[in-house]
Amino acid sequence: MVEEHLRVVRCGGSELNFRRAVFSADSKYIFCVSGDFVKVYSTATEECVHVLHGHRNLVTGIQLNPNNHLQLYSCSFDGTIKLWDYIDGILIKTYIVGHKLHALFALASAEDSVFVIINKEKPDIFQLVSVKLPKSSSQEVEAKEVSFVLDYINKSPKCIAFGNKGEYVAAVRDFYLSVYFFKKKTTSRFTLSSSRNKKHSKNNFTCVACHPQEDCIASGHKDGKIRLWRNFDDDKKYTYTCLHWHHDMVMDLAFSVTGTSLLSGGLESVLVEWRDATEKNKEFLPRLGATIEHISVSPAGDLFCTSHSDNKIIVIHRNLEASAVIQGLVKDSSIFTGLMIDPRTKALVLNGKPGHLQFYSLQNDKQLYNLDIIQQEYINDYGLIQIELIKAAFGCQGNWLATVEQRQEKETELELQMKLWAYNKKTQGFILNTKINMPHEDHITALCFCNAEKSETPTLVTASKDGHFKVWILTDDSDIYKKAVGWTCDFVGSYHKYQATNCCFSEDDSLLAVSFEEIVTLWDSETWELKCTFCQRAGKIRHLCFGRLTCSKYLLGTTKNGILCCWNLLSCALEWSAKLNVSVMEPDPNSENIAAISQSTTGSDLFVFKPSEPRPLYIQKNISREEVHWGVFVPRDVPESFTSEAYQWLNRSQFYFLTKSQLLAEESLPTTPFYFILGKHRQQQHEKLNEDLGNELVQLPLTENIPAINELLHTPAHVLPSASFLCSMFINSLLLSKETKSAEEISDDVDMEEEKESDDSDKENDFTEKVQDTNNTDLGEDIHQLSKSEEKELRKLRKVDYSWITAL
Repeated sequence: MVEEHLRVVRCGGSELNFRRAVFSADSKYIFCVSGDFVKVYSTATEECVHVLHGHRNLVTGIQLNPNNHLQLYSCSFDGTIKLWDYIDGILIKTYIVGHKLHALFALASAEDSVFVIINKEKPDIFQLVSVKLPKSSSQEVEAKEVSFVLDYINKSPKCIAFGNKGEYVAAVRDFYLSVYFFKKKTTSRFTLSSSRNKKHSKNNFTCVACHPQEDCIASGHKDGKIRLWRNFDDDKKYTYTCLHWHHDMVMDLAFSVTGTSLLSGGLESVLVEWRDATEKNKEFLPRLGATIEHISVSPAGDLFCTSHSDNKIIVIHRNLEASAVIQGLVKDSSIFTGLMIDPRTKALVLNGKPGHLQFYSLQNDKQLYNLDIIQQEYINDYGLIQIELIKAAFGCQGNWLATVEQRQEKETELELQMKLWAYNKKTQGFILNTKINMPHEDHITALCFCNAEKSETPTLVTASKDGHFKVWILTDDSDIYKKAVGWTCDFVGSYHKYQATNCCFSEDDSLLAVSFEEIVTLWDSETWELKCTFCQRAGKIRHLCFGRLTCSKYLLGTTKNGILCCWNLLSCALEWSAKLNVSVMEPDPNSENIAAISQSTTGSDLFVFKPSEPRPLYIQKNISREEVHWGVFVPRDVPESFTSEAYQWLNRSQFYFLTKSQLLAEESLPTTPFYFILGKHRQQQHEKLNEDLGNELVQLPLTENIPAINELLHTPAHVLPSASFLCSMFINSLLLSKETKSAEEISDDVDMEEEKESDDSDKENDFTEKVQDTNNTDLGEDIHQLSKSEEKELRKLRKVDYSWITAL
């Protein structure tokens, strides 16, 4: 039987604009880096044709093989250069360089070598080097022959360009232009006035490009100017001319294949074509939507493409007409709406470009469409107070969408607007139905729909810092001219002038829960009478959700003081509580399961549990080193049937969560060759952690922070394992092995306490996981370093046989 294994997979959302895109020789395909992968898109259909898996860290450069245009080179932070057959999506060869590679350049003139940017000694010292690629029949080859070319360069590949069929290479950094001539093996350096001179305060170089046929170098600058350098083979006779249109920094430059045109782009979202590289003869492609970060030209010369700051690639014809748009996940700095699932398309929905909601296909890692909520032209001006889309919610099986937008210039000048959107079957999209100005007098903190299928009247509830929650219902707005429906306020509720912070309906919609700071209130949805209140005084309520199916009698809440509470609605009492600093709490719509993510010192930990049982079904430590603030369950199209109890929570849904760098999915799959392809980045994470741990001194924690001792003292005697096992565990916990441990092996206990109405005494339960390796310890804040003699003594104790204790 194939062993099941649970893993976290990067499923999408990575940057498509991290490096310049590359065209195939026939312009049919476009290649772009995307996290650990290389994606191959069709320029005609915009579809992703292949995803090239194999690198174990961020891909940092791609280039066509100049000697075989059906092959593609890629380099990565994992220290390897890989050669791919991109037509079939097959990895041909891996060259192990060993250095962290930041960029890649391949030239036809250098048949058996490529150029890469590597890190040398200090973090900000980068070098351009040549790497010889040895010929070998084996699939993995060591490429250790590295030749130095240039130092004091910028790590960005936009700041390196090879000119005139590889005769020289130009590099820019700060106020310097360096040109290395391969035949003469000499370097010329040119300097512009530094920032100390106020007149030339923005002379910094930002990018460079070389003319394909002439000795001409184009450089972009922070002040928006483009400088064309000539006669640079002579330090004294060099000249440069200026082109100036951009009002802010030039982000990238590219010459056309023949060199008759120069392309430039920047913050203005306008592609500028300088014909014959002259000031007078220029053409524009405006309104591209976001800052142009990279420009690429196809080898055939018929297509250009621009990569944009909103994670988008636009394919452009030679006549400056946009022909295709490849849109990735747009990640704003603040995802105010959180993650939602569109009930109709099963698309992930969240904040997109300013003022929009994006509908994103998780299966295809592709944006389906944008819904313009604010419906105003966005002005990209630093310091301007913008209108922000802060809340959104789907209701009535996707028939309705509610959104809230706000703008606040001063504390007393809050502008709020709530919009209700109806789904239109003819247009297959949402149409604005009702617009409500200032639905509350202060910030709206939450909104939720009543989602019962048989509900006659669609209902929406909003909660606000003004101390009120409001119930909005759909009513008949028909008149003699037309039949119409609209939304109106039906009820306003409050509780002792406290701020309303969360709201949610029970599964059958009979109860509405509204939190007012530290207090949870329950309201009858038929009469809007207050039925019950819960008050634990454990801090302000951060999350609130009802249990589902067999656990529908429970209400869950988390507080800002790090307490997770479960209330029994039948007994109106606290069922259990846990000390857990929850940043994300999401119920599975297809089961009783709840997923909670808590922050720890090493990253983010996942706990999956049922409200009826305080012990978790599953714990995954360190699912991400980054903080996780957003998560969502996504129903599967086809249910799975995992046999292991620990993984059955994934049978009907997958759990997705979003970090700053990518979208990740928690899923359980058998250990197959496919797993070894997709799961290698986890292995790389472990290796990095092991390397970090290996460099630390051998240290011993104080006894009060050792889980082994806590477990001995606090676990009831009748459920403890054998004494010989406990003694080994105790001794091992005192001695930190020099052998490294993976992040998942380091255990971390979470105490839970259970409160029953019939029993005043507190019963303790542990939110613990099954730990396979008993040598683990949980390092406390106060750490004592062992002397050599103490370490030697403990090693002796470790070898002592304690099996005699079992006979007592």
